[in-house]
Amino acid sequence: MPTVYLVIHGKVQGVFFRASARKAAVALGIKGWVKNRQDGHVEIMASGSGEKLEKFIQWCSQGPPGAEVSAVERFAVEDIAFDKFSIEK
Repeated sequence: MPTVYLVIHGKVQGVFFRASARKAAVALGIKGWVKNRQDGHVEIMASGSGEKLEKFIQWCSQGPPGAEVSAVERFAVEDIAFDKFSIEK
């Protein structure tokens, strides 16, 4: 399955971004992880079918209510097989 690494910029911590991203990912069948970075951004490693992965990335560009996403950096990475979508510390 295609895998992408995302860095979400903006007001994305303290707005339940990680929990909401996990919920969106599970609903779309996306696997991987999400975590806060010390610089205030959120990073995500996501793997899934092309169309569903694009829908998830589109969700990330909006985020949950209260988030103010200013940019989504997207990096192609080697495909990784995850067994679930988790929130990392």
